[in-house]
Amino acid sequence: MNLPTGEAWTVSQLTRYLQALVHSQEALQDLWVRGEVSTVSRPASGHVYFTLKDERAQIRCVVWREHVDGLEVPPEQGRAVEVHGYLDIYGPRGTYQLYVDQVRPLGEGALFQAFLRLKARLEAEGLFAAHRKQALPAFPRVIGVVTSLTGAALRDILNTLRRRYPLVEVWLAPTLVQGEDAPQQVVQALERMIQAAPDLIILARGGGSLEDLWAFNDERVVRAVAASPIPVVTGVGHETDFTLVDFAADRRAPTPTGAAEMATPDRRALLRHLEHLRTRLLQAMARGLGFREQVLDGWARRLERVSPEYALRQERLRLDELSRRMVRAMAHRLERERLRLDGWEQRLRGLDPRGPLRRGYAWVLDETGRLVREATQVRTGERVRIRLYRGRLTARVEEVFVNGGEGKQDGRKESVKDS
Repeated sequence: MNLPTGEAWTVSQLTRYLQALVHSQEALQDLWVRGEVSTVSRPASGHVYFTLKDERAQIRCVVWREHVDGLEVPPEQGRAVEVHGYLDIYGPRGTYQLYVDQVRPLGEGALFQAFLRLKARLEAEGLFAAHRKQALPAFPRVIGVVTSLTGAALRDILNTLRRRYPLVEVWLAPTLVQGEDAPQQVVQALERMIQAAPDLIILARGGGSLEDLWAFNDERVVRAVAASPIPVVTGVGHETDFTLVDFAADRRAPTPTGAAEMATPDRRALLRHLEHLRTRLLQAMARGLGFREQVLDGWARRLERVSPEYALRQERLRLDELSRRMVRAMAHRLERERLRLDGWEQRLRGLDPRGPLRRGYAWVLDETGRLVREATQVRTGERVRIRLYRGRLTARVEEVFVNGGEGKQDGRKESVKDS
């Protein structure tokens, strides 16, 4: 291609020129490259992206979707492989990439082998034993965080703690989490945090390649975590990432966010539990108060039965009953006496001498005032008084009849005339 002389190139001109140079080299269009796989990504498109590296350099690799199923072995983190493909320059980013169509195993990578050797040695010493694990506090008041001051891990942890358990106080011990100086700084940060004595420590960093996370595979860091008298929760990398500090820690979370969730109770769950406890407490109080109310009512009834007031009320009731019985007895007695008096009244009425007078009879009295019952008690010419029902009469006897009126006294005819 024609290149401009004496004037500046555009970025596109330079990129196309380099692409042409790469394409013109047959060795770069059909080559095998060996190295260790790192940072594997499998997006939804079906393509596979990974990094191939050795001790001094690395190169981005792409396996198109149509070649993925035909690979002898899939590219996996830490695996040493040989890959076949062609080299090209990706213009939009200005990076060179290896477009891979074959992958064959070469053996485990040096870093991964070092990881396994150190893991086996520390495990044999008992640093990862279950009996060394400490229980996490249920309600920590202070949580110490050991991580980078500028990383996304700190932001994720703080956001999660604020959402789940805003009562907790957070102390930070900033440190490098990547590079040659990172292991020593992480150990020093842990020592400072242990001296501060929070209730729990979170050791965290975001995701990355095996090299990026290597500080958390350093023996010094692993031993510092295992020796911590304060419970340690690790949240290093992504869910599929494992480091040696994860085995030494008291709890391992898949991410920094997961570490914050593991270290604290959920506020909403606590509120639900508190509401449940409040309901149970109210129910228990209601049952207790109801039982005690029944007991008090029983004692009140007992006291009432032995109190003078209760005795007075009973006597008053008894007096009222006797009074009602007396009234009924008196009424019955009075009724009987009334009936008896009525009988005597009827009898007296029958014996009343004025009774015959009312029926038309009369009393006859002689001159001396004696009651004349027989005709022989008077003589002819005597004066008699006659008592009627109403009024009186005075008469003179003219005739006296005896023996039923068939005979006359002294053979004389006597009669009574009014005077």
